Amino acid sequence: MATADQVKALIRSHADGDDTRFYAVAMQVAAQAARSGHGKFAQELRELVDQVKARAKATEPARGPKPVPLAQPRGELAGLLTVGYPKTRVADMALPEVLGARLERVLTEQRERDRLREHGFSPMRKLLLVGPPGTGKTMTAAALAGELGLPLFSIQLDGLITKYMGETAAKLRLVFDAIQSTRGVYLFDEFDALGGERGSKNDVGEIRRVLNSFLQFLEQDDSDSIVLGATNHVGLLDRALFRRFDAVLEYSLPTEDIATRVMRARLALLDTSNIEWNAVAKAAEGLSHAEIAMACEQAAKNAILDHTTAVRDSELVAALAERRSTHA
Repeated sequence: MATADQVKALIRSHADGDDTRFYAVAMQVAAQAARSGHGKFAQELRELVDQVKARAKATEPARGPKPVPLAQPRGELAGLLTVGYPKTRVADMALPEVLGARLERVLTEQRERDRLREHGFSPMRKLLLVGPPGTGKTMTAAALAGELGLPLFSIQLDGLITKYMGETAAKLRLVFDAIQSTRGVYLFDEFDALGGERGSKNDVGEIRRVLNSFLQFLEQDDSDSIVLGATNHVGLLDRALFRRFDAVLEYSLPTEDIATRVMRARLALLDTSNIEWNAVAKAAEGLSHAEIAMACEQAAKNAILDHTTAVRDSELVAALAERRSTHA
């Protein structure tokens, strides 16, 4: 029979007018009932859901499509969340094949989430992104939002974490209430500030309580939103966090092949016929995707200001060297 969480999910989805979520949870209840030996009840529930869905579909043309609201944080949430509607796609990113395939799997499960839930399974939606700065973690959040047509909410940790006991946990509850009520992609960037290991030398009681609250909220979250934690310092994270995420996606500095893809894409509107890509890719070794893109922009601007559309090897190599000195 229905669990307490399923009953709560049914009530929430009904209150929100989210028919798709309501039907999915009802089918989860049916699947669970069938596994428990209540075959007749499970069949009757499935048939009832099918009838209601068919009736709703028949009346939909008369009512017209539901409008898609623009989400905008208000009140206290305005200081905790920023929102955007990115158009980025996974194809816009230069990623290793394995990482690209994992992101595509996340998108597939999200697009087929109702079918998965009808059979008692949940789609991947809690992801931990780890790796050096500038390697695509924030862009991944934008790409997931863009692919799924969802708003991207960025959690402002400077507004979330305060020095007052209990206040941070209360604000964190507001954020998870928003995650529950408004479907979107929610990004906790610089996640190590929130999820640092308990018991470390610099640990203070308040931060430990905040982490405990976060672990509890994350575990209880059964929304349709995608929750992302991104960090450059995976070694600082509390080990208990890893169990709460559906997957850990690892990002790394680009190989020569990926560095070349980044540069070709960034300079696509200019003449690059005279560039020796193998030599330039070697000059980009050790730089992140973001640093390579900035070097390309600098070389492109130099070409345009010289009243030409042709980017020179020397300009690009010099720009990459400048980024390396800044990086160092």
